[in-house]
Amino acid sequence: MASCQANQIAYICVQISSMAKVKFNNKDAVFFSALRKKVDAYFDNNNIAPTGNFTLFSKTFILVVSLVFIYTALITQLFPYGWVNVLLCMLLGVNVAAIGFNVMHDGAHGSYSKYKWVNEIMGHSLNILGGSVFMWKQKHNIAHHTYTNIEGHDDDIDAGSLLRMHKDQPKLPLHKFQHIYGLFLYGFMYGYWVFYTDYYKYFTGEVSENVPLRKMKTHEHIVFWASKILNLFLFVALPIALLGFVNFLIGYLIVLFTGGIVISVVFQLAHIVEDAHFFSPDPTGLTVVEAEWAVYQLNTTVDFAPNSKVLTWLLGGLNFQVIHHLFPKISHVHYPEIRKIVQETCNEYNIAYRTFPTMWDAFKSHMRYLKATGTAA
Repeated sequence: MASCQANQIAYICVQISSMAKVKFNNKDAVFFSALRKKVDAYFDNNNIAPTGNFTLFSKTFILVVSLVFIYTALITQLFPYGWVNVLLCMLLGVNVAAIGFNVMHDGAHGSYSKYKWVNEIMGHSLNILGGSVFMWKQKHNIAHHTYTNIEGHDDDIDAGSLLRMHKDQPKLPLHKFQHIYGLFLYGFMYGYWVFYTDYYKYFTGEVSENVPLRKMKTHEHIVFWASKILNLFLFVALPIALLGFVNFLIGYLIVLFTGGIVISVVFQLAHIVEDAHFFSPDPTGLTVVEAEWAVYQLNTTVDFAPNSKVLTWLLGGLNFQVIHHLFPKISHVHYPEIRKIVQETCNEYNIAYRTFPTMWDAFKSHMRYLKATGTAA
């Protein structure tokens, strides 16, 4: 466990110095050092691994079997009733999101298993569902986790010109209504991701404005295109051949829209809320954030519904986003216990640990934030 976390700050500093003109004040990172020791001791004393366990493996089995059943039922027209198929399409969208939250997310962070090849397989579940784990690791693991809520660096707060997530982003007259139409636009985010953003990053070589895409190796190019073709075959070509274009289009749009709303809302509630901090670096030179990296993560990240076992199971622990940002190499199945340690350490160092008691509370805060940012100067 210690080897998984000991070089985390150093790793982040290397990423910052090599990719963007922002750095954190990690010289006296006393908080994270103390926290890491306690977390290491938890795993050592209980003789358990920080990676996934039977809970995660059984959840993976349930989610994958559910996906295969729903997909097969739809393309074979197992149920002759239109309303049943609409419901199944919605469930398929939720199922796709749940696999992303639980299986892909842990795999892409290397926390699903102690075996690298298992993590790679689980991470590549995203490729089957239309994304690219290579692009995800650059966008999420590096850009988002290192530069959380930093304008021009964190691609997760760049939702295009129709949504203003940061006060330093260009302001349009329509933004004053974004708290009204924002949820509707979220429904298109999954399709936008599958059919546009991956390709944009691929051909431009940029993760975000200030974060370049790592040069792809030959086998990574092959995997990227092969998986895109496989996804188009499974979710576009085959359904059209078996169901006809109109039925396919209606069903696929429902899947994409449902999955888009679920994925977007869950990720937004952890960072794009009133209590989270946002940062604007100096575009002309080096900017030093006057906080150690771990404290900055606590300032920019919020937990929600920590006592809901149902949401924790379905969302892959993403309602414990603070824990995930501090310890991305720990599987989400351990988050509830690790949260107790983080809360205790935050109290010792007088550091705020932001939490919404319910998902609804976080959602309302997100909508208020959209409204305020849409009208802010």
